[in-house]
Amino acid sequence: MKTIGVFFGSATGNTRDAAVKIKAALGDEGVTVANIGKATAADLNRFDVLILGTSTWGSGDWQDDWAAFRRQIDQVNWSGKCVALFGLGDQYGYADTFVDAMGLLYEAVVAQGAKVIGAWPDLDYEFEASCAHRDGGFVGLALDADNQPDLTETRIRQWVRIVKGELPS
Repeated sequence: MKTIGVFFGSATGNTRDAAVKIKAALGDEGVTVANIGKATAADLNRFDVLILGTSTWGSGDWQDDWAAFRRQIDQVNWSGKCVALFGLGDQYGYADTFVDAMGLLYEAVVAQGAKVIGAWPDLDYEFEASCAHRDGGFVGLALDADNQPDLTETRIRQWVRIVKGELPS
């Protein structure tokens, strides 16, 4: 069985809450949830599959814990590792940078050789721009706990099904 690490950076708790819901949707067995602010590259290297979550701060900035972890990104063995991403943002208040930090994280792990899975459609969102938006969809699950909290659990369940279907056997 593949080991799955769900690592999140969360200042307000919304990204942490989403990580816990993702773990539940995956099934608790073999899934570990951890705060990236307390993690090392060695911690990420222990897992076959990584699910990485971040919120976007300010005008498209990294969440603080992820900003601090950026120095260790090149110490993770990303080669051939499956990575799924989820991001939280405010599509109305920050319509021009919606879930940008997820896009920054995508660029960082792809540059290191990760295989990113779990693209998500851009249906039912209202935003102007996002560096996490590629090829008509998002590079991972986009959540808006401020404006669409009622859609979070359904989106997570649907996305987890997509991720599971894209995992190698």
